Order: sequence, then structure tokens, then C-alpha cells
Amino acid sequence: MNDITIAKRRESINTPYFEKPKIGLLGLITDGYEPVFPGITARQENYAKELVSTTASVADIYFPGAAKNRNEIEAAVKKFNEMDLDGILIVLLAYSQGEWLVHAIKDNKLPIAMAIIQPDQEVSDDWEELDLTVNQGIHGAQDNSNAIIRAGIKSQYFVGNRLEPRFVDFVENFGKAAKTRNFLRHLRTSVIGRMSGMGDILTDDMSFYRKIGPEPCHDTIGSVYKFMEQVSDAEIKESIKKDHKIFEVDPRLSYESHSYATKEYLGFKKYLESNDYGAFTANFDIFAADGRFKQLPLMAASHLMADGYGYAAEGDFMCASMVAAAHSIGNIDGNFTEMYAMDFAKNAIIFCHAGEGNWATHRKDMKPRLIDRYLGEGGLENPPTPVFTPQYGPATLISLASIKGDEFRFVVAKGEILPKSDMRRCEMPYMFFRPDSGVESCIENWIKNAGTHHEVINLGSIALRWKMLSEMLDIGYIEV
Repeated sequence: MNDITIAKRRESINTPYFEKPKIGLLGLITDGYEPVFPGITARQENYAKELVSTTASVADIYFPGAAKNRNEIEAAVKKFNEMDLDGILIVLLAYSQGEWLVHAIKDNKLPIAMAIIQPDQEVSDDWEELDLTVNQGIHGAQDNSNAIIRAGIKSQYFVGNRLEPRFVDFVENFGKAAKTRNFLRHLRTSVIGRMSGMGDILTDDMSFYRKIGPEPCHDTIGSVYKFMEQVSDAEIKESIKKDHKIFEVDPRLSYESHSYATKEYLGFKKYLESNDYGAFTANFDIFAADGRFKQLPLMAASHLMADGYGYAAEGDFMCASMVAAAHSIGNIDGNFTEMYAMDFAKNAIIFCHAGEGNWATHRKDMKPRLIDRYLGEGGLENPPTPVFTPQYGPATLISLASIKGDEFRFVVAKGEILPKSDMRRCEMPYMFFRPDSGVESCIENWIKNAGTHHEVINLGSIALRWKMLSEMLDIGYIEV
């Protein structure tokens, strides 16, 4: 993703992806300490400001000052909610009564986390009562966490040395998950038809909207065609010029074919921008049935995923929304894909789809290709198709499964994308994914737990973020 041509292609990505999570720091200390240890409050507020500075690379943290009693705690939490932050991080600056937190969190709508940390990382021989007091974060954390749990509220927890990278990692993971939860609540997903008979993409739209967050917006393909007609020749030429910088372009790909695929891409993009959609899905059958389209928009879907939009095939708005969520929770590296076959020699699974893929995730030592590709499916002209394999290394596979009513779950597999990238006749994006649990165990448990046939994959080991998100959404989470 460091390639300058990719950066240029993605200048128009929705800015929320680039914004760091916004977190309120609730620093707790009882006001009864100040008369006993004059200056303790200011001292601990400086400690809290150090935490803000330490985590500045991964989150924008707002610290209004220490909350020293029930009224101040409730006022701080109320203000965090009014500021529309992504989450709240609770840190005990010294002891603070857990009871004071009860009504504040009862009215709170933001995800919360608690970090059990302290200013000093070693108990020295010359500590006096003041040192013991300012480092007694465990004491207050127990009381306040007890109040949180008894209120039936989910919280994330960190215990450790605040000077180690683990603490910053925790704040980043919590922040990304909380930001994604907020992102999903504002996401609008365009739905243009659904494939008949495909059961695992079906759900109760209102349950999905209420529980997960995105608004499914059902539309017609004519709405996209209208925007395609507004695309200028100059826009098409400029986009094709960018393609030639990014891709190794097949010499057999005619300008006319490339131009039409680009017109579809830019038409879809104008349509999404005009309606404030962050994700979309379309059933491929409608393009031939409509009669006005020459190609399936495989290149359009691929370019739009690289631009930061969510996408899934066949009208699967759940998966399309999760690709958008994957962009948010990861590093704009969400990818739509499907399991195809088991490879027992490699202890891996091959993933691919008809020809859509987020080429911005391609392995950096190989240029992606853009080919002239025959595709019998859909009954239209050859669709220009990006061909690549993603950057190899750790990866996280996710499915959002609808079970019944308001019951949803994430089915997640941790593993790695293999460097294999030499399939001679595979004319679509593909990858070999080796699950940590092994091929047989992964697939058996995927199926047993209702994992869907449309999946999302992130680069990197970020299962913990998806687990945090599942708790924030109050849905199930199963690793296979």
C-alpha cells in the first residue's frame, strides 16, 4: 500500500478510514486524597497526559482532567457521549469508589475499556505512602470493574506495563474496534438484487440494521446506469492512464473493452458518492437481464474495494458491509472472497471468486495484472479482470453469520496467506490461506458454526479486534 500510484488511486477514499479513533480518557481519583497529599491530583493528571502522549500514534485521546467524585464522573461520561467519541478508556489514577461509576455507565452509549496500569513499574525500597497511593490502580480497578460487570456491561481489559508496546497495541485494538462499531452505525449499503435460492446471504433486514448497524438500501440497476451516462471521455482516459501505472495490462485488452469497464467503475463510484453509500452489492444476473450492460462490473468492484468501499457479490449486503468494516478495523485492507478447495499438500485452502478483489492488497514484490478475460457466467462480453495474490503473511478470515432473529455471530479463522502466486490458468484474484487450526478442523468447525460461503479477509493478525467488536455489538464470536 506504499506504492505512490496506489496512493493516487485512493485519494478519494472516505476520510473516516484515515482518522484515528477518538477516545475519551476517564481518569478516576477520589477527591479525598487532595487534603492528605496536596498536589496529588495535578501529579496524577500529568501521568494521564503521559498516557495520552504515549498512545498518540494510534488514537486521539481526549482527557478533560481527573474525575474526582460521582458528579464529575457522570459529567465526564455525558460529555464524552455528546462529543460522539468512539469509546471510553478508564484508568484508575488512584482509588475511586466503584459506586460512583454506576449511573454514569448506565446512561453511557459508548464502548468502554479499562487499563489496569500504574505510573511506576517497580516497587522500590524507598517507597512511602504517597508512592503506594498513586500506584494502587489495582485496588480501584477491582471495585469499578465489579460495578461494570454487575451492571451487565461488556468491557475490554488490559493489565500490564504501560511502557511496553502491549499497552499501545491494546489501545489501538480497542480504538479500531470501537471506531468500527461507530462506523457501522453510520454505514449505508446499496443492495441491487439478491441471488435467488442462496440461503446464507438472507437475514431479517431490520434485525441486521438494529443489531449490526448498517442500513440496507434497496435500489435498481437503472440508478447506476444513469450515473454511467454522466461519465466523460476525459474521466475515462485519466482512469485508464492510472490503470497502466498500477497494472501490467494485457496487450489483448482492447481500449474499447477497458473503456467500457472504466465507465462502469466511474458510474458506480458517482452513484455511491451521490447517495452516501459506503458499501454495495449487486446480483450478477441483473446486468444481462437489464439489457443495457455489455460486461459484468468485475473491474469496477475491484477498483471500488481498492478505493475503500465495501463489496460482496450476489446481493449479500451482510458481507458487503463487513468488507467495509474490515477496511475500518484493519488498514483499508478488507477483501471479499470465497473458499473454493482444500489443498492437503500445502495444508491450505484456495480462495477466489468470479474476478473481484481488492488489488490494493496485492503482494508488493509483484505487479497486479489486468487481463482480457473470457467469462461464460453472466452471458456478456469479456470483462477486464484484475489478477493478483494478496500480500503474504498473517491474515484473519471473518464471516458474519445470521442465525435467527437478532442472533448473529462472527466466525473467525486465524492463519496466513502463502506466497504461492504462480497458478498459470487462474484468471481471477486468488490466494492460498493456511489456517492455524489446520484445513480439516477449520472447515469442519466453520460449517458446524454456520460460517457463510462469502467471507472477508484482513491482512494481519487482528482477530482480537473482531472479538472486541463482537462484544460491542453483543453478538456471538467463534474462532475455528
